[in-house]
Amino acid sequence: MIQLSAVFSSHMVLQRQKNISVWGDSDAESLKITLADKSVSVVPEQGRFQAILPPFEAGGPYTLTVQSQTEQVVYEDVMIGEVWLAGGQSNMELELQNSKNGKEIVQNIHNDGVRYYYTPKVPYVGDKLEEAEKESAWDLCTPDKAGRWSAVAYYFADKIARETGVTVGIIGCNWGGTSASCWVSREALEGTQEIKEYIDDYDAIIAEQDPEEYIKAREAYLVYQAEFDKNVGKYYETAENPTWEEALRLYGENQYPGPMGPRSETRPCGLYESMLQRVCPYTLRGFLYYQGEEDDHRPYRYYSLLSVLIRQWRGDWKDDTLPFMLVQLPMFQNGGEPDYQNWPFIREAQMRVFDTFKHTGIAVILDKGEFGNIHPTEKDSVGERLALQAMYEVYGLCTKEEAFGPMYQSYRIENSAMVVSFAHAKGLHCTEETLTGFELAGKDKVYHEAKAVLKGEEIELTCDEVKEPVYGRYCWTNYRPVTLFGQNGIPAAPFRTSREDGAVATGSRNGFDPAKA
Repeated sequence: MIQLSAVFSSHMVLQRQKNISVWGDSDAESLKITLADKSVSVVPEQGRFQAILPPFEAGGPYTLTVQSQTEQVVYEDVMIGEVWLAGGQSNMELELQNSKNGKEIVQNIHNDGVRYYYTPKVPYVGDKLEEAEKESAWDLCTPDKAGRWSAVAYYFADKIARETGVTVGIIGCNWGGTSASCWVSREALEGTQEIKEYIDDYDAIIAEQDPEEYIKAREAYLVYQAEFDKNVGKYYETAENPTWEEALRLYGENQYPGPMGPRSETRPCGLYESMLQRVCPYTLRGFLYYQGEEDDHRPYRYYSLLSVLIRQWRGDWKDDTLPFMLVQLPMFQNGGEPDYQNWPFIREAQMRVFDTFKHTGIAVILDKGEFGNIHPTEKDSVGERLALQAMYEVYGLCTKEEAFGPMYQSYRIENSAMVVSFAHAKGLHCTEETLTGFELAGKDKVYHEAKAVLKGEEIELTCDEVKEPVYGRYCWTNYRPVTLFGQNGIPAAPFRTSREDGAVATGSRNGFDPAKA
C-alpha cells in the first residue's frame, strides 16, 4: 500500500530551487521516488515515510512516481514553479466568481500560469476529513474550477506568474469567520500568557458539556444557519442599500458560529489540526495571510496572537525565514452600528508585525473597504498589492517605492503645529479637495479633528483646540473616506504617533467589553 498525503496529485506545482518534501503512508519495505531524472529512496518507519527530493529549476510538465516492489503511484503534469499558502478567514476565502467582475472573468478563464489546491474544509479529524481528502486534487485554471478559488490568491498568483515567467501554485487553507487562534496549536496558546484566554475560555465551555446534546445542537444550528446565510446573501445582492440591522430584522438572529465544541470550526486549534497540518510540510515559497476581523473583540491581544501564528507556521515548516505577506484590514463599519474604534488596533498590530518580523510584507488596502459590507469585492487590487510586496521582498522585481504607499516615519513640533513625515512619500497627494482623517491631542490625550496641509512630502497639522500638540493620528477609526495616497495609488497606512496616547476601543460586533480588556 502506498498513499501519499492528499496535497499530492496530478497537475500539482512543486517549489523550485528548494528541497522538495514528499510524504505519506506505506507498508512497503522501501520506496523509490522519482521526479523527472532524479530519484531518491526511503524506508518507511511504522507505516510512515518522508523523502526529500533535490532542488529543481522551474520547468515541466514532469511525472512524479512513487514505487515499491509491488506497487506504483504516478502523478502526471507536475510543474516546478512557485508555491504559496493562502491562509486566513472570509476575505481570503471569498471566491473569484463572487468578486468584482468575477463571473465575467471566470466565464472565459484559461490561465496556464496558475494552479490551485483547496485544502478540504472539515473542522475535525475523522472519517469526513478522510473522505474529503480522497476527492481533493490540484486544479487547473479553467472555468469549471477557478470560480471557487480565493480571489485574492488568484490575482496574487496571476501577477507573480506573469512577472516571474513560472507556474504559480496556491494552497488555499482558509475558513471564513475564524480567529487566528484556530490556526495554531494548543501548546502555542498555552505557552503565551497574553493569549492563553483563548484556550481557557474554550476549556471552560466544554468542561460540563454533554457530547450527545452538543452534537444535536450543532446539527440543528447547521440547518438553521445555512438558510439564514442563503437569505442574507440574496438580500445583500438585491437590496439597494442593504444594512446588517435590516437583514437581522428580515431573517432573524445570526446564530454563527453556533455552539462551541469539538466539532466547531471556530474552536481554538481546530483548523490547525484538520487543515494546516494536513498540508505541512509541503515545500513552499511563503505564506499569504488575510485575517483579523474575527479577533476584533480582543484587539489588544492581536499582536501577540499574530506573532505566535507566524512563529508556529515557520517552525512547523522548519524555516524561520519563510516570507509572510500580510493584508492590513481595510475600512469597515456595519450600517446601524457605532464606530467602535477597535479595527485600528488590529491594523496597528498588523503593522507592528511587519515592522518587527523579518521577511514579512504588508499590503495596505485601507481604501478598498465598503461601508456595511465586511466582504468588499474588489479583490484584484488586494492580490496585486500583495504581489508587489512579494516582488520586492522575495523576488527583487520591483523597488520599495513601487511596492509601498506612504508610511508614518516621524514628527516634529513647530510652534503650535505638528509636522508629520512619511517614508515612501514621493508623489504624496490628496484625492479630494480637503485632506481629512487627521487628529491632534495635547497632554490631556483628548483628540480633536486637525486641519491638514500637504507641504511637499510632509503634512502640517494644526488644531484650534490643541495649541500644544503631543499626539497625532490618521484614520484611527473603523470607517471613513480615505484621501491620502502615494504616487503609485497605494493609500497612506493608518497610524498614531504614540501607543501611549490613551486610545481605547469601545466595543465590537463580536461583543468586546473594554472593561475586561
